[in-house]
Amino acid sequence: MTRPHTPPPQPGVPLPRLSDEAAVELYLFVEHLFLLIESRYSAQIRRHFDDQLPHNLIGPDLDSPPDDPPF
Repeated sequence: MTRPHTPPPQPGVPLPRLSDEAAVELYLFVEHLFLLIESRYSAQIRRHFDDQLPHNLIGPDLDSPPDDPPF
């Protein structure tokens, strides 16, 4: 059943109005696609995010003089 509800305008990509059924089908497709990507690339995704953790980032070189250029 389609309800006559008009969502507020959103910035970004303009999306068409969809029936309730079409919105659910689109949602299920995206969810399925996400699960496929996650199952195939989960190790790589996890490795990338682990590399971004603060303990894996290079800290400042506190031994260099303050007026030493970074490059």
